[in-house]
Amino acid sequence: MRKMIGSLILLVWMVGYIAVAAVVGDRIASEHWAWKLLYFPIVGMAWVIPLRPLLRWIHARDVPRESPDV
Repeated sequence: MRKMIGSLILLVWMVGYIAVAAVVGDRIASEHWAWKLLYFPIVGMAWVIPLRPLLRWIHARDVPRESPDV
C-alpha cells in the first residue's frame, strides 16, 4: 500500500513540477544565455531534493510486529 500511495504522490509532484518548470523556462527563453545556463541544470536536478523523504518512506521496511498471543 505504501508503494502505491508513494507512487501517486510522486506522479502528482512530477506533473506539477514539470508544468511550473516549463512555464518559467518559457519565460526565460528570450533572456540572456547565462540565465538559461543557470536555470536548466538547476531545475533539472532540483526536483529530487523534496522527494528524498518520500522515496525513503516508500522503500522503508516495516517493523515486525509481535503476535498478540505471545
